[in-house]
Amino acid sequence: MLPAFRQSYGRTRRRRSHHALTATKQTVDPLSGMPKQHHRACKDSGYVRAGLRISVPKLGIGVTRD
Repeated sequence: MLPAFRQSYGRTRRRRSHHALTATKQTVDPLSGMPKQHHRACKDSGYVRAGLRISVPKLGIGVTRD
């Protein structure tokens, strides 16, 4: 079904004003000092949160690099 009246340009722009993307927040890994995203494992040390470190050798996460 089609709308009865055409929506104005201003009304369309006002609706789309809330569609803007925001940048992701970065934190500093306390073990390696490298920036990492929240709730993600650090590539260098495998640190996720206090008491939890992940090691995935296939992806190179949390392993020593030569």
